[in-house]
This record gives sequence, C-alpha cells and structure tokens, in this order.
Amino acid sequence: MACRISEIVIDARDPERLAKFWADVLGYVEIGREPDGIEIGPPGTGFGGPQPTLVFDIGERAAPETRVKLPLHLDVSATDRDQEAELRRLLELGARHADIGQTGEESWYVLQDPEGNEFCLLRRRVDPVP
Repeated sequence: MACRISEIVIDARDPERLAKFWADVLGYVEIGREPDGIEIGPPGTGFGGPQPTLVFDIGERAAPETRVKLPLHLDVSATDRDQEAELRRLLELGARHADIGQTGEESWYVLQDPEGNEFCLLRRRVDPVP
C-alpha cells in the first residue's frame, strides 16, 4: 500500500486572493471554505481526485515577520498553449518574475505568486487530466 498527496496546504496572508490566483492558473474551483482557509480543486472532482487540492490557510504561521522560504515550490506546465503564451497569461493573472540567480539559459521561468511564493513554469506541455 502507498500514500498519495491529496492536499497541499499553503499559509497565506490573504487566502481569498491566493485561492483566486491559483484557481485561475490551474483551472480549479473553490470546493470548500472554513473560517481559517479556502480549498480549491479540479471542477467536478474535488478532494480525493487524481490531482491534489490546494488549501490556503490563514493563521499565525502566515504572519510576514515569521515567514521563511520553504524548501518546496510548485512547478506548473501548460496544457493547451506554448510556454510563452502561458507565461503571458500567468503575468496577467498577477504572477511576477523572480530572480534567484538564473543564467538565462534555463528552460523554465521562475515566478512568484501575489504573496511572493516561488513557482516555476516549465517548457514542456502536459496533457490535461480528464
């Protein structure tokens, strides 16, 4: 028997804003709301489906003075367009370029979401999950 990642929980100063950003990026919808956070996931599937849901959690851990860079980030790949078109879409949604010492020769873009969490846009396209 094995485990599978079912949720990814992200501390957020503004869960509403981050949930909307990542829902737009991934084509997810809101599937749950609690006083301390918002959960988004694939439409028609939700928790327990083939893709993990994202939970944007508010709490004392999200206070700006206590935040540290996590040893984890998300990589995303376009499903229906090339990398450049997807980059333009992500920037229009509120992503920003992040400089972490890239050489300019990388096949990916390093970006930040509206709260500064780093993620990468990979060159290779992937098939959408049915």
